[in-house]
Order: sequence, then C-alpha cells, then structure tokens
Amino acid sequence: MEFIELVLLLSAVALVAGCVDTIAGGGGLLSIPALLWAGLSPVESLATNKAQAVFGSGTATVQFIRRGLIAPRGIALAVLCTFAGAAFGAWLVQRLDSTLLEGLIPLLLIAFALYFWRSPRLSDLDSHQRLDESLFAVLIGLGVGFYDGFFGPGTGTFFALGYVALLGYNLRRATAHSKALNFTSNLAALLCFVQGGHILWPIALAMALGQMIGAWIGAHLVLRHGAALVRPVLVVVSLTVSGKLLWERFVGG
Repeated sequence: MEFIELVLLLSAVALVAGCVDTIAGGGGLLSIPALLWAGLSPVESLATNKAQAVFGSGTATVQFIRRGLIAPRGIALAVLCTFAGAAFGAWLVQRLDSTLLEGLIPLLLIAFALYFWRSPRLSDLDSHQRLDESLFAVLIGLGVGFYDGFFGPGTGTFFALGYVALLGYNLRRATAHSKALNFTSNLAALLCFVQGGHILWPIALAMALGQMIGAWIGAHLVLRHGAALVRPVLVVVSLTVSGKLLWERFVGG
C-alpha cells in the first residue's frame, strides 16, 4: 500500500475514533490496532496515538467550553491533578510491570457498564453531590490521570463515572468534563513520549485532522442527544474495552 493511501486510511480511522472517544471514550481501541497494522512498533503506536488523540480531545473540550458545559476556572484544580497523575504514570510505566492492572481493569469496566446500564440516576438532570469538588479533583484527577499515563484503556469512562457518581453531574456535563481531563492526561503522556522520540509525526498530524473532525461531530452529538446517546455508548464501549483486554490476556497473549 502506498504511503498516501495508508495515511488516508489512518485518517479515516482517526475520524471514527475521535467521534467515539468524545461520546464515551475508547477511541484507542480503533486507532492503536490500526497503527500496529500499519507497521509501527508498539511504542511508536502508543506514542503516535497520544499525539493524534490530543487534537481530538482538545477539539471536543473547546466545543464544550464554548457551549458553556465547562467552566475553565472551576475545573482548574482537577486539570492540575490529572496532569500530575498522568505524568507520573507515564514515567512509572517505563519502570514497572502493568500485569496487575491488565487483570483488574476489565473487571472494573464490566462493573461500570452494569452501573451505566442499570442506574436510574443517569440522565440529563444533575443529582446529589457526594464529594467535595476539591477532594474529587485530588482523588479522581490524580488517580485516573495516573491510570491513563500508566495503562490507559477506558480512561474516559472512569472520568465520566466519577463525575456522575461522586459529583452528581448529568451525563452531558460528565462527558464534557471527562473530555477536558482526558485531554489533560493525553497531553501529559504526550510530553513524555516526545522526549523519547517515538512519535511518527507525519502520520500523527494526518490522523490529527481526522480526530478533530470526529471530535467535532461527537461533541455536537452529545450536545444534541445527551443521555439518550451517551448512556448506551458508554455501556458498549465499557464492555468492548473489557472484552478486548480479557481476550488479549487469556487468548491472544
């Protein structure tokens, strides 16, 4: 396959991944396998994926801010904590084995899928806040940010669940805020990969265009349809990510 054809195909994959990722997370399920299929090494695939994903999550975040779903000042502490957690996770993953997380995360995602499916609180209406926002920023920002830097799959789902279950956000607001924090964790991990020189920038920038278009589409779908769209997609993405991880661990590995 010619390089131009390959880039166009990867850009198309990035468009779909950006749309899915904006709605419910899990876009890496599409983009990372595509990069591996294109012949990139695992490290190059992860690094290049972060480089192109930053553009998608950034585009979605800007759209949500413009529509008033995110107050930048109100989310500042969570952003700082997420950045710190993701940077530490990206540093630590180069030194430790992630086997424990590989076994634990699929089970958590299945549990979260059941929660999203069965909970009557998941709607377009805010509900009861269970945790102070500063404490939420520290616990979820550092914790999920660290997870994204260290391992990654399902990060958007974890952020969304935290906003719904702990702060009582409706699904539309939870999705918007989770995308802002996901952009932060992507950026922190990207900076670590830049230092390693593993990013294939021609491919990353070509895919970035697809990511931005897909994220723009996904953001407008969230704004228009709210919980009616986000809820089922969250369930499907959670089960798909967990299924893929379990398959790789017990069959594919």
